[in-house]
Amino acid sequence: MSSWLQKKLNTFEQYTIDVIFGRAEGTGASLYAAFLQSLSHLFSGVAQARLWLYRKRILHDQHLGCLVVVVGNLTVGGTGKTPVVEKFARALRDRGRKVAILSRGYKSKAPPIWKKWLNWLTHASEPPPRIVSDGEKVLLNSEQAGDEPFMLARNLPGVIVLVDKNRVKAGAYAIKKFGCDTLVLDDGFQYLPLKGRLNLLLVDKTNPFGNGFLLPRGVLREPIKHLQRASYVFLTKSNGQRDTELEDLIHEHNPGVDIIECAHRPQYLQRFDSDERQPLDYLKGKRVGAFSGIATPESFEKFLRDLGGTISCTRRFLDHYRFNYEDFVSIFSEAMEHRVDFIVTTEKDAVRLPEHLPCPVPLYYLRLEIDIIRGAADFDEAVSRICFHAPGTTEPFPLAGKTRNFD
Repeated sequence: MSSWLQKKLNTFEQYTIDVIFGRAEGTGASLYAAFLQSLSHLFSGVAQARLWLYRKRILHDQHLGCLVVVVGNLTVGGTGKTPVVEKFARALRDRGRKVAILSRGYKSKAPPIWKKWLNWLTHASEPPPRIVSDGEKVLLNSEQAGDEPFMLARNLPGVIVLVDKNRVKAGAYAIKKFGCDTLVLDDGFQYLPLKGRLNLLLVDKTNPFGNGFLLPRGVLREPIKHLQRASYVFLTKSNGQRDTELEDLIHEHNPGVDIIECAHRPQYLQRFDSDERQPLDYLKGKRVGAFSGIATPESFEKFLRDLGGTISCTRRFLDHYRFNYEDFVSIFSEAMEHRVDFIVTTEKDAVRLPEHLPCPVPLYYLRLEIDIIRGAADFDEAVSRICFHAPGTTEPFPLAGKTRNFD
């Protein structure tokens, strides 16, 4: 794809996002919003019909005979899912489980279309899932694997990470080839072909359901009433203050569901091109540049300000944006013009940077981890309660493993 066409598509995508979030004004934006809303009704019908087909057993899910933990959400992007997946997989690994993370590899580099057609024409067997990590080594880069799978593989030695749109196939492969007894589905709440799941639903407390519309007018992948499909609800990005209105809405659709509230906590600053690591107070009183290509850049920038940094210049890109040489020329030029002390990006963005990127200004990424605020004493207790047997029983703890009916 030419750079000109890519820029046009990026501009159109950004305009669509601005319309969805009400940032675009004028007659054109209103007409486009009405068009998107008509498509949302169609999307809602398709999403609910698909769920009905699985409920009526017209479409069949499959059971792989092991613990399957789904981490997902009702909305697209921005709930802080990857740190939760990482924390769960690490805790399960440390408790003796042989864990595989299964991802669809959003925006990863797929095999060329001609190869897919050739396999179809020759009736060749399906290729195996892409192995991002075999538990010992990271075997693919972020472009081949996708941002989140690569980041998870890099941070989780001892955990298998596989990428394939067919996660039933990927799960069977993980069991057969690596002897895995636990599967964690990254962003799998809408993946229905795999049975026997614990549905851990993440809800961004700062923006739970967007404008309430389904895609493409809003950010919902399925109606809010499908909160009832959750085994547990994790409220993410909490500031510690209870939101009883949101909790009442959750319990209205899923009475009695356990709500576990958590926060994303900054841990340290990691230098991009070295092993140097700085404590968070390194930001105090510093002039910094910031750039990110994530769904909610505001939350990242707020972390920097709350930690005492002054953001002198900032650049926001589309979620999962692939940076090019021109972007970095612009970012570093602007940073030097504003005489910043250093530049900060997110860990998710850092995995998309060229390995030997020349940095005329020091470049760091902010490492985040998940802390439990309410609903469990700590993350290990949450994992134990959700994934392991209750004392004196052969069943998981209450609600674990139950897949609720949906209308």
